[in-house]
Amino acid sequence: MIEIRNVQKAFGAVNVLKGIDLTIDKGELVCLIGASGSGKSTLLQCINGLENIQGGEIVVDGIPVHAASTNINQLRRKLGIVFQQYNAFPHLNAQENVALAPQVVAKLGKREALKLAQKHLEHVGLGGKALMMPSHLSGGQLQRLAIARALAMNPSYMLFDEVTSALDPELVGEVLATMRLLKSEGMTMVVVTHDIGFVRESADRVAFLHQGNIGEIGSAVQVIDHPSQEQTRKFMRRERRSEQAA
Repeated sequence: MIEIRNVQKAFGAVNVLKGIDLTIDKGELVCLIGASGSGKSTLLQCINGLENIQGGEIVVDGIPVHAASTNINQLRRKLGIVFQQYNAFPHLNAQENVALAPQVVAKLGKREALKLAQKHLEHVGLGGKALMMPSHLSGGQLQRLAIARALAMNPSYMLFDEVTSALDPELVGEVLATMRLLKSEGMTMVVVTHDIGFVRESADRVAFLHQGNIGEIGSAVQVIDHPSQEQTRKFMRRERRSEQAA
C-alpha cells in the first residue's frame, strides 16, 4: 500500500501541502479532485519522489520514499507515472519509446525489450502503431503510448496527472478506456482529474483537496453527489457549470 502521513510541502513561503494523511490500498483507484493550486499534482510528485517534502512521510510497500537510505530509482520502478505532457522521444518510433527504459534501467537486451514493448503497445490498443513516429500519432495515441511506457517497467502502482486535460474531447474516451482496463486488471491507481464522469464511474474513493488539505474523502456518491463540506459543494457547482458550458 501507499501510506501518506502528515505530509507537508512548501515552495518557498507558499505551503502547498499542509499535512496530508491518506492511505491507498492495493487494487484501489483513488481520484484526487480540487481546484487548480490545491496540491493534487504536487502530492503525486511527492509520492514518486520527484519532489521533496518538508514534513511527514510517504511509505510505499514499507519503504520510506524520502529517506536518505532509500534507492529512489529502484523504488520508482514500483511507481509508474503519466503526466499531461506526453514526453515521447521524437526520434524513436512507438516501440522504441516503450523499449528504452527496460533496456537502460532494467538492462534487458534490445530484442527482449522490443518484444516487451510490443506486448504493452498491444495492451493499450496500439499494437498496429509500433513502427510509427510520435509526430504521426494523435494526442490520444500519444497518451496511451505514455501509459504503455510506464507499464513496461512492471509497476505496482500507476499515478496519473491530468492525462486527458490537454486532449480534444473526441480523444479523451480512448485514454479513459485504457485506465478502466487497468482498473479491471487490479492495478492500484492514483488519478488527478477534472473528469467527474470518470470519477463517478471508476473511483473507489475520492479525495477533495482544498488549499493544501484533504477537505473531504469518501465514495464518489458521497463526495460528488452528497458532499458534507461547503467548499466541496462550491467546487462541485463550478464543475457542473463547466460541464454544461462544454
